[in-house]
Amino acid sequence: MPKLKTHKGAAARFRVTGGGKIMRMQGSRNNFRRKKRKPVTVQFGRTVQVAGTHTKVIRDMLAGQ
Repeated sequence: MPKLKTHKGAAARFRVTGGGKIMRMQGSRNNFRRKKRKPVTVQFGRTVQVAGTHTKVIRDMLAGQ
């Protein structure tokens, strides 16, 4: 059976922590930044944990790493 390849789009968007959590960047940072308040744009620069049923799919895509 061939080796599994890492999904490069998922590898660019998600990181797995040492404890096994899947982290992603907060969205909505690029467009219309002049209209947003400074605390809001700072908050968009942080990483947040992926919640919901997509964690298994993302973990399978990152399995090649």
